[in-house]
Amino acid sequence: MRIVLLGATGFTGRLTAEAMVRAGMAPVLASRRHDAVARLADRLAPLAPSADTEPTIAVADADDPSTVRRLIQSGEDILVTTVGPFMEYGHAAVEAAVDAGAGYLDSTGEPPFIREVFEVYGPQAEKTGARLLPAFGYDYVPGNLAGALALTHARDAGTPASRVDIGYFVEGDFAISSGTRASAAGVLLAPSYAWRNGVLATVRSGSGGTRTFDVGRDRQWSAMPVAGSEHLALPRLDFELSDVGVWLGWAGKWTPVAAAAGSALGALATLPGMESALGGLRRRAARTTGKGPDARKRSNARSLVVADASDIVGRPVASVRMVGPTPYDLTAELLAWGAVTLATSDVAPGAHGPVDAFGLDTLERGCADMGLIAVT
Repeated sequence: MRIVLLGATGFTGRLTAEAMVRAGMAPVLASRRHDAVARLADRLAPLAPSADTEPTIAVADADDPSTVRRLIQSGEDILVTTVGPFMEYGHAAVEAAVDAGAGYLDSTGEPPFIREVFEVYGPQAEKTGARLLPAFGYDYVPGNLAGALALTHARDAGTPASRVDIGYFVEGDFAISSGTRASAAGVLLAPSYAWRNGVLATVRSGSGGTRTFDVGRDRQWSAMPVAGSEHLALPRLDFELSDVGVWLGWAGKWTPVAAAAGSALGALATLPGMESALGGLRRRAARTTGKGPDARKRSNARSLVVADASDIVGRPVASVRMVGPTPYDLTAELLAWGAVTLATSDVAPGAHGPVDAFGLDTLERGCADMGLIAVT
């Protein structure tokens, strides 16, 4: 078994590579440029616990699927990819994992790609033995965990939840990476989805207004609707769950403005000819990836996620609030932990959310070890 990291020299890739090396995972670091990945491996080698856990390197380019397929030597390998925008460059990695029957994790936060992994590649993976865990980072592991905990608390209290709403926020001074901007450029104009009345419904991106969450310390923060893996994964955990809402509150006081702009862009996306324009936009945005906030800037922020569960008539029945490391560091730690846990766990073939892949107790313990915990 090997753990292969594709996109190791990008911003999220570098953070993930360091997390893997520090954990003694001996990853294969893969990138499209030999000189860049060789320099990264040399820089990280002293961080390895022993000489036999130092990273090795490989060259692969998401623009050339054959090079990505060569990264996987057996169905026991785990392929982790941070190469985005995923709607533009993500298919080569997931297809390689499916064909080989291997394990797969990615850092995508792009809803159309997440849905494609579940609905298109998931059934293929069930036939080949591949195990697919998309969006295994800040987008959207914390919300899956918080949502599952809220559903469990409601069930234990004797009032099963019919709806769960999950809000993502960041406390402190948060700067986004160039990769995040590149992904957002395509996502804002792409079709979205939501779990409504027990079915996955296609909706216009940005539609749905805003919602307010109690984030603690007498603070009420607003968030705008987004699509996440929670819509696809949480209904698997509770068949009485009829509605799932996922909300993003990064814009702070500008959230209502951002929501209105997102709704307008979503309407624009329905115009004829927009798909080809979207592809060009994603390709241009992808040229700027690889840059992000340094460690000092990242230390000024922390992740905050809230899950509110309500019953069939809308009464609150449970609420869970979680805090954790800054989103980019949390994503790196989650990918590293997810890779080794997938390699050592009996996960069924197919596409999974983090809870149905590993179980709630295992996921909660793993997240607690990296500082993502529920608070009162």
